[in-house]
Amino acid sequence: MKILLIHNNYGIHSGEEAVVDRQIALFREMGHTVDVYRKTTEGKRDTFIGEAKGFFTAFYSPSSVKDIKNILKTNRPDVVIIHNLYPYISPAILKPIKQAGVPIIMTVHNFRLICPTGLFMRDFRPCELCLEKGNEWSCIQYNCEHSRLKSIGYAGRNWYARKTKAYLNHVDFYACITQFQIQKLIQAGYDPEKMVYMPNFIEKAKEPDYSLGDYVAISGRLSREKGIDLILEVAAKTPHIKYVFAGSPRKEEPITTPIPKNCLFLGHIPINKLGDFYKNARFLLIASLCYEGFPMTIPEAAAYGKPTIGPAHAGFLEIIDDNKTGLLFKPGDSDDLFRKITSLWDNKMQCRKMGKNAYEKLKNTYTSAIVKNKWNQLFEKITFKIFPQNLCIPDK
Repeated sequence: MKILLIHNNYGIHSGEEAVVDRQIALFREMGHTVDVYRKTTEGKRDTFIGEAKGFFTAFYSPSSVKDIKNILKTNRPDVVIIHNLYPYISPAILKPIKQAGVPIIMTVHNFRLICPTGLFMRDFRPCELCLEKGNEWSCIQYNCEHSRLKSIGYAGRNWYARKTKAYLNHVDFYACITQFQIQKLIQAGYDPEKMVYMPNFIEKAKEPDYSLGDYVAISGRLSREKGIDLILEVAAKTPHIKYVFAGSPRKEEPITTPIPKNCLFLGHIPINKLGDFYKNARFLLIASLCYEGFPMTIPEAAAYGKPTIGPAHAGFLEIIDDNKTGLLFKPGDSDDLFRKITSLWDNKMQCRKMGKNAYEKLKNTYTSAIVKNKWNQLFEKITFKIFPQNLCIPDK
């Protein structure tokens, strides 16, 4: 099968980019031909001109539409897989693809289809006002992007996509990374028949030795919505526990909470060294105040037999099995997080057992072999739905 994958990279490398790269590699391993159409935001919105261009191309990008039409003519794919289209590609490319009779699958990483910021977050707390109201104007009302121009732009592009039914009329299937995403899309009016559960994945790892490390691991961007302040608050209350951070804060959002002596910041760790980071930890900690999509750190830690402590909301409720593959705490509650961290840290037997369970769940749910099978089923479903005349139906 010939696949055209389309993605607009973000301003800085994110977990979503890593998932896109992993998906490309997966399809090629499956024997498919993968062509990639990619634009990037990196460095382009640092000037007024770049910001203005991003504002308008989020609604309609003439260059992207032209490029896609040329690809459809010269190197027509069998299926198009969409990731992020904002701000330089735009949903305008969906119509010519649909008119050409090429099926479209959209991999859904976040909540951008129904929330202008994509995060379901306001003032560093979960917020579903746009979903509840059926429109996106709360983003402007509450200035969710902390920039009036950005909030207007983000709300405007979502309004335009909703009014033109750009996604509703053109996307054949939505590959969602959690069941929580599926529920929210259906709640927003998306067709349940178009929803497919397609979790993030890693390569199957050999069974670890389940050794217990000597620190709590925190991996990812160190920002307020990720709960960095909450973690530091609890770290100050547990001086006997070491916390090691892999990741960096945003330049425009430095850490302002006092940093306890038991916290070590390693900065960005290369992928080839992340294994040692997880292996030497006792468990992984995620304290996000907002909803997340599917943090890859959870299966990555599970590959080394490490359980995860995470907030009891959104996709975490299905990725982490409470009291089995990790522990869930009340989001934003430092007292509950303190109890969960000290409980798991002090109970080595429980920690090791949860690590084994986490590895088993990884092996049975989040490996490339499992996801390959899911993609094969989806491709077969597309063939049946879009090109039924090509199928050979046996006689009864």
